Amino acid sequence: MIRPLLSNESFLKDVRAIDPGSRSLYVWWLGQSGFLVAWEGRYLALDPYLSDCLTRKYANTDKPHARMTERVVAPEALGFVSIATSSHNHTDHLDAETLLPLRAANPDLALVIPEANRAFVSERLRTPIEWPRGLTDGALLTLGGFTFHGVPAAHNRLDTDAEGRHLCMGYVVEAGPWRVYHSGDTLLYPGLEERLKPWRVDLALLPINGDRPERRVAGNLDGQQAAGLAHAIGAGLVVPCHYDLFEFNTASPAPFVAACQRLGQPHRVLQAGERMELTR
Repeated sequence: MIRPLLSNESFLKDVRAIDPGSRSLYVWWLGQSGFLVAWEGRYLALDPYLSDCLTRKYANTDKPHARMTERVVAPEALGFVSIATSSHNHTDHLDAETLLPLRAANPDLALVIPEANRAFVSERLRTPIEWPRGLTDGALLTLGGFTFHGVPAAHNRLDTDAEGRHLCMGYVVEAGPWRVYHSGDTLLYPGLEERLKPWRVDLALLPINGDRPERRVAGNLDGQQAAGLAHAIGAGLVVPCHYDLFEFNTASPAPFVAACQRLGQPHRVLQAGERMELTR
């Protein structure tokens, strides 16, 4: 089992140690596609998965979700988080065992979701249907010092509901002068680069586990594709995610690193629980 760089109290101590008056953007990898973002004393959790829900669900099946990395922190310890996101309805991106304790720790928590998923999210989380804050392609939403812009994601297709609203979304998040692109789960699709180039994102958070049909789950970018997308959109920095959590659905970051080096794309590989600081 991989141990996070920081976990539990040591992780919380590191979070509390940052200067809320700083103009830096702070980012911690929570594992899988989950990140904690701090800006001017405000905290955002991007697609957090902080339970063993899937490991229990698929135990003794033909698709076991054997955990590779220990949990970074319990969700109930994150009462300072005021906003969370869910990019789509898969449990490692919409986990009741993470989001309900997180909301109990902060009753004012806001949850940003694809608008198309509102009924599903409400049912899974057993919350009022009006509680989540929905986004559609090209729409924006400002909450607690962060502005979210919806970007469709292809997992594996650009699926929509009957009204044409995308079921899987990425988000460009503005925090003061910073722009972060969290793709959610996605493959490349025509027009994605053109959508993202104008943002000139400072940080791209991209999956690298790839798309392998034998896994029998929807796929993602692989390491080379993630590096290529970051380079194509002019990302100031790219960080890989969606690996080292489940044994059946992971990948080495080595091809991602090699591709970034070949392209001259600035990159950083984080350990679970590790903090990164972006400064001007």
